[in-house]
Amino acid sequence: MSQDDETLAYYGRAADDYAERTAHLDKEPALEAFIAALPEGARVLDLGCGPGVMAGRMAAEGFSVLATDAVPEMVEMAAARPGVEARVARFDEIEGVAEFDGVWANFSLLHAPRGDLPGHMARIHRALRSGGLFHIGMKVGEGEKRDELGRLYSFFTEAELRGLLTDAGFSVMDARRGREAGMTGVPEDWITIFAEAI
Repeated sequence: MSQDDETLAYYGRAADDYAERTAHLDKEPALEAFIAALPEGARVLDLGCGPGVMAGRMAAEGFSVLATDAVPEMVEMAAARPGVEARVARFDEIEGVAEFDGVWANFSLLHAPRGDLPGHMARIHRALRSGGLFHIGMKVGEGEKRDELGRLYSFFTEAELRGLLTDAGFSVMDARRGREAGMTGVPEDWITIFAEAI
């Protein structure tokens, strides 16, 4: 199982609301840093792109952007953004080999079952060119749980995430931590890690 059907169904129902809540994310500091670190004309995968706000920003910067999501309603929104190639795909359908200069997985892989993460990391590493950049955002904690909206979450400690990345062939370059409330209104700790495929 690559992704949880109940989680996907929720995002399909809530697509418009989610798009409104995330409309400002094209100006996220982590995205600015990712854009600045990519080579000119880079090929980028936005994995779990949602409504495509960040994919649209990267396309506007001149990158060749493939945006994927397992929720058709989200892909339809992403595809409407100029310069974005969007398709419906689950995490385990990453098939490229040395295709991308960067992979952006901003709080998307946290909906994958914990046991699936090593395989997803390996596929992402395979899809990146040598020296390619990987951004991942996850919630910090332990185990798996379903929130009050029915979404499945997998939690990892920072040490676990760093270990997963190292095991998959990445070198960790930077990490940022924070705490904020999502759609449930409950504050939770998060981490983003910036890594390089070696």
